Amino acid sequence: MKIERIELREIHLPLVRPFETSFGRTFDRNIILVKVYSDGLIGWGECTVGENPFYNHESTGSCWQVIRDFAGPMVLGKEIETPEQVPQLTRQIRGNKMARAAVECAVWDLEARRQHKPLWQLLGGTQEVINCGVSLGLEDSDAAMLEKVETEVSAGYQRIKIKIKPGRDYEMIKALRKEYPNIVMSVDANSAYTLADTELLKKLDEFNLLMIEQPLSYDDIIDHAALQPQLKTDICLDESILSVDDTRKALQLGACRIINVKLGRVSGHTEARKIQAYCHERNIPVWCGGMLEAGIGRAHNIHMSTLPGFTLPGDVSASKRYWTEDIIIPPVEVTPQGTIPRPTGVGLGYEVNEKRIDALTVRTEVVK
Repeated sequence: MKIERIELREIHLPLVRPFETSFGRTFDRNIILVKVYSDGLIGWGECTVGENPFYNHESTGSCWQVIRDFAGPMVLGKEIETPEQVPQLTRQIRGNKMARAAVECAVWDLEARRQHKPLWQLLGGTQEVINCGVSLGLEDSDAAMLEKVETEVSAGYQRIKIKIKPGRDYEMIKALRKEYPNIVMSVDANSAYTLADTELLKKLDEFNLLMIEQPLSYDDIIDHAALQPQLKTDICLDESILSVDDTRKALQLGACRIINVKLGRVSGHTEARKIQAYCHERNIPVWCGGMLEAGIGRAHNIHMSTLPGFTLPGDVSASKRYWTEDIIIPPVEVTPQGTIPRPTGVGLGYEVNEKRIDALTVRTEVVK
């Protein structure tokens, strides 16, 4: 297929409630959507980058420029036999994986539509339902955190992940664990600690956590390898894992025992498939992380999560937790058992609500 046209949209979408991590508090999202055209068909991708370069070096502004000026033109007008060619077409771009992923994911959706198949089928997905966890941002008090946990446990989510940071860690988790001794719980530090905090992190072992996610620096493997043998709790790496090669190094060094896969962070479905395959062969658990995606990004995550290596509940949760109205129809819903059935329709399997997108759009541009 020949990529005939690429359009960019930036939409402004307020969150139902603020979401706080160790980076700060997010009230709304500015999200880039990528729309690719070929032979009368359209494929959609979503750039999962944050508004600021706090999670990684990318931001909404930088990704718009990279897609418009580099990744988009590298793909535009090209004859593509398989979406796996897209990373090769954009390989001259160093880093900027979230920008590149948005384009690649749109091409995957387009190819699935061209073949009249659901995307999971092209990717090699095997799981009929995906198991869902939920990620909870920080609250100002333990009481408020307990209320949020109660809401999500009642909704059926199979794993509760709590964001932590210095000063909001041990005592808060102690209070939550006292109230909920048996739920599957994990914590996510988003790089908020250093090796100087080892004794504090060791104290979290008493709470029988599924994992502690990215406790140390966002670009580190070596210090995590020094920390993991001192903890009973499994370390899961997120920000440090940008490729299957990073995965190999981290596991060989013993830096972690679990891998978080995010489509944007690893540059798209092609690399995500490689990471889950590498881990699956070695019985290393993998799960899908979330980036406050709107419906298009959320749908891509659902399809990715059907791959056989995704054995732990991911961060793919219901649209209504984040948005009063999503940009897909129907919105993503989670069953009372904490699962999402894989979509059956072609491509993403959800209708993209272009009227809703038009109403939310703050800028648009055609790649030249």
